[in-house]
Amino acid sequence: MKFSSLSAWLGWLEQSHPKEIDLGLDRIRLVASRLDLLSPKAKVITVAGTNGKGSCVTATAGLLRAANFSVGTYTSPHLLHYAERIQINGKPVEEEIICAAFEEIFSAAAEISLTYFEYGTLAALVIFKQQNVDFMVLEVGLGGRLDAVNIIDADVAVITSIAIDHQEWLGDNREVIGREKAGILRKQQLFVCADTHPPQTILDIAEALNTKSYFIGRDFSFHQQASVWEWQGKNAQEKVVSLPGMRAPHLPLPSLAAAIQVLQLFNIELSAQRIEATLLNIHLAGRFQKVVYKGREFILDVAHNPAATEYLSKRLKADPVTGRTFAIVAMMSDKDRVASLANLTPLVDQWLLLDLKNVPRAATIAALTQDLLSLDAEVSCYGAINLLIETATSESQSQDRILVFGSFFTVAAALDYLQAESHDSRGIL
Repeated sequence: MKFSSLSAWLGWLEQSHPKEIDLGLDRIRLVASRLDLLSPKAKVITVAGTNGKGSCVTATAGLLRAANFSVGTYTSPHLLHYAERIQINGKPVEEEIICAAFEEIFSAAAEISLTYFEYGTLAALVIFKQQNVDFMVLEVGLGGRLDAVNIIDADVAVITSIAIDHQEWLGDNREVIGREKAGILRKQQLFVCADTHPPQTILDIAEALNTKSYFIGRDFSFHQQASVWEWQGKNAQEKVVSLPGMRAPHLPLPSLAAAIQVLQLFNIELSAQRIEATLLNIHLAGRFQKVVYKGREFILDVAHNPAATEYLSKRLKADPVTGRTFAIVAMMSDKDRVASLANLTPLVDQWLLLDLKNVPRAATIAALTQDLLSLDAEVSCYGAINLLIETATSESQSQDRILVFGSFFTVAAALDYLQAESHDSRGIL
């Protein structure tokens, strides 16, 4: 065995390949072939999109489990523990199982070098095969067409939303990005799209592949009034299915509506009551996650692009407080920081900047300060997460709230600190 612990494996994987991101399927497809992973017995649902992927994966898996199917999910990135990425029936797999999968992949790869993400993708496929799951729900890491997950042909491909992000890799407009995301579609296979205004490139590719497509607003829809929502769509036989009068969950409804539509395409029948209960019980860390610490309400959200912070802004407005809003933020240098921050500056009274100096991609404190100054917002404090959390806690009142957002790294740092301290939490991993 090359390494005996997961931490040792991950340390090696972080530096074993010359590039952190190395898009392309030839290398990983060859290794997957050696491992006999390319034609899984399980049904495969692949989810791509700029925002809302995690919510869609979690909801789809939860609904499938409610129908008594065994489900493997593969998501990225993780917040606190690597095993969050590979779960079976809602529970992270044991580290020993991941290590054994890595060892099997290492032997099969031989002369082929693989990235950190490619190893993780293959490990998930190896484990799901070993555990003989009924369904695999796979989240695309970056883009779609050239993402490692795309070595597997999906029975149902899902695109949640298209927005501007990862421009260096995917392009700088929705049409180009849409073309990359649509790379997960397969000829004459099922396709569910939750973007209300999909780029023309997606429509063209779906038509060229003769996919059986289900678009939100055309083939399925939802309507929300106050705290109640209803869903309508079609099953595989094109019969209209209606689910009225459900209490609305806290995750993005377009992604959840897509998850329900996926369920219908497999002719899986669940009552509105069972779907309601399942979705209300889903908690996804870092997605408007509320945590109480020292009598203060923290809201943790991984929103890191303009579309995501716009949605976060709407959530905050719909859930107001009588006091002030403090914001702890750090973002990556390659994001559209000004546009992302602009969606929240009207709602934030005090800004605290997290110094992620150990993250090479992170924007510097000076850069973030300048971003906020350009929006007529001033920084009150900066530093490590423990300083910022304790400062915000001491300077706030019980009627205030503390928002933590900007990246997975930001939320992970806050979760790590809050979990290490004595606190009352809701929805923590």
